[in-house]
Amino acid sequence: MEIEALRDLVVQVMEEMKARDIEVIDVRGKTDITDYLVIASGTSDRHVKSIAEAVAFQAKLKGEPPLGTEGVNEGEWALVDLNGVVAHVMQPRVRDFYQLEKLWSVDAKAAEKLARERGAESS
Repeated sequence: MEIEALRDLVVQVMEEMKARDIEVIDVRGKTDITDYLVIASGTSDRHVKSIAEAVAFQAKLKGEPPLGTEGVNEGEWALVDLNGVVAHVMQPRVRDFYQLEKLWSVDAKAAEKLARERGAESS
């Protein structure tokens, strides 16, 4: 399955499961770990678990079994690693605390400038 189709499948499953505030972040060029992050909120620990399990199940049905999952049992922050797409499902308070969208949306030039400044400070 092409990476864009997998990304779209994850979004579709999340929408069908009534996930809230779904956001797709293209992280190509920012990390070698994955191409896309799909971040969504669930309304409760059960909702977070259900969304993550549905994403993993539907991806497996399409021939893309997850490389791994984390946090599904706890239901505060569940991660489904589909290699080229990593799905994060969080309760709103957890999502607000970690602010992954803000972290991964940092402008590359601004990040390079910050890294140079930090390097100069440590010299």
